[in-house]
Amino acid sequence: MAFDPILGDRVRALVALRDGYSERKMFGGLCFMINGNMACGIVGDELMARLDPVAAESALAEPHVRPMDFTGKPIKGMLYIATQALESDSGLASWVEAGVDFAASLPPKQKR
Repeated sequence: MAFDPILGDRVRALVALRDGYSERKMFGGLCFMINGNMACGIVGDELMARLDPVAAESALAEPHVRPMDFTGKPIKGMLYIATQALESDSGLASWVEAGVDFAASLPPKQKR
């Protein structure tokens, strides 16, 4: 599955200056990592965000947010955010920052 390159550029602009930043193609899209931990990504034209599981559960009450069900069942702490919630720069930034902050709170992954 291809991902929206314009959305990719918008997310990259928000994440690229953070310490430990990298990118990896995953889930048929593009993932943005902090210290080897996935923070957020793009699948198709939607943002995928990784949050603390409690915060992710609360975020499901937000409009245009649904559980990430890439495998057919919801993945704890992972959300899809539809394009309607990403149209404004501030809307996109709030979701990206939430994912980046959570990833930064995790221990760095060891390089293989």
